[in-house]
Amino acid sequence: MGLLNKIMGRETRAETTTSSDTYLAEFFNQRGNQQGYVDPDRASGLSVAHACITTIATSLASVPLPLHVRKEDGGREKATSHPLYSVLHDMFNPQMTAFEGREFMTASLLSTGNAYARIEMNGRGQVVALYPLDPTAVTVERLANGRLRYSVNNRSGAQTVLLQDDVLHLRWRLARDGVMGLSPIQLARETFNLALCQQDQTAKQARNAFRPEGALVFQQSINSDKKGEALTKLGARIESQASTSGILVLDGGLDWKSFSMSAKDAEFLESRKLTNLDICRVFGIPPTVAGITDNATYSNVDGESRALVVRCLAPMARRIEQAMNAALLGAISRKTMFIEHDLAGLMRGDLKARYEAYRIGREGGWLSSNEIRAFENLSSIEGGDGYLTPLNMAKLGENDDG
Repeated sequence: MGLLNKIMGRETRAETTTSSDTYLAEFFNQRGNQQGYVDPDRASGLSVAHACITTIATSLASVPLPLHVRKEDGGREKATSHPLYSVLHDMFNPQMTAFEGREFMTASLLSTGNAYARIEMNGRGQVVALYPLDPTAVTVERLANGRLRYSVNNRSGAQTVLLQDDVLHLRWRLARDGVMGLSPIQLARETFNLALCQQDQTAKQARNAFRPEGALVFQQSINSDKKGEALTKLGARIESQASTSGILVLDGGLDWKSFSMSAKDAEFLESRKLTNLDICRVFGIPPTVAGITDNATYSNVDGESRALVVRCLAPMARRIEQAMNAALLGAISRKTMFIEHDLAGLMRGDLKARYEAYRIGREGGWLSSNEIRAFENLSSIEGGDGYLTPLNMAKLGENDDG
């Protein structure tokens, strides 16, 4: 049977392979510098990083992701009768809604650079369910025939082996090996390492009630016993929970010299703001979308909301669409069917802007009443499929006398 598989080029689940595991490389610092490995869970827990990941994941999960069928006239229609349409629109699997599944996949993609889902098919080869996998539990291997194999470590300790056709694999940016996706957090680990250090320093100061460090300076020499007694009394007073613990009386020429700088002197707060902006740049999120409103105005907030769709969500949507088309549709099905996000709802603008655009489309002759009503989730009306023709427009040469 092994010889037959080699002759036919078939994949087997016990074939000798080479492994591509980015987590193992990161653990041994093979892809790091002096800063080393940054824990994606801690880094994605930073407030700004969390806002960026949540914004992208929830925005893409909230827009429609229908399965379309290409029509002979070049148009399209939704393939509502196909099982895959229900998977992407209603339920990812019996325990997970489509929104939850798509949100999980996008969040994993942004945190670790890879997202996986086990594909379940019916007897006709149609996808009927997707089961997201923990990216930290998956090892990807390249088989001798060039295809991929996925080893999944379950919580019970057992290992499940899946072939390439069994897995939907999303990658944030392709690594040099052509197999794994690169984590944005690891690519910008210096930025995240700085942000985590700043957060730890702030937490340390908060635990100490922002009490400064310093020295008691005596005008004359004192013995060790008096030094110890002075430190004990000072510590008891400063660390006391009494409402007057911040009041000190220093006599006999005693002076206090501070060792630490205030947050203002160290430009600590400004440094944290710059780090937050750097994190926004990593994910391609406009600052106001992530909640950084220091320089926000009405005009730039509206512009940055549109920039979010054009420069961030649209490329990410295309990345996900192409991976899904390749993994969830067969070669023959891809000739007539495709998966595509509908981002039009994110660019609709306010009520006045939408209605003005509808008016232009209707009077220009390329939108019908029923098409406009469909955009607003309204039912069609009788006679609403016709198009208008402006009176001052005609085909070239139609009114020539000759």
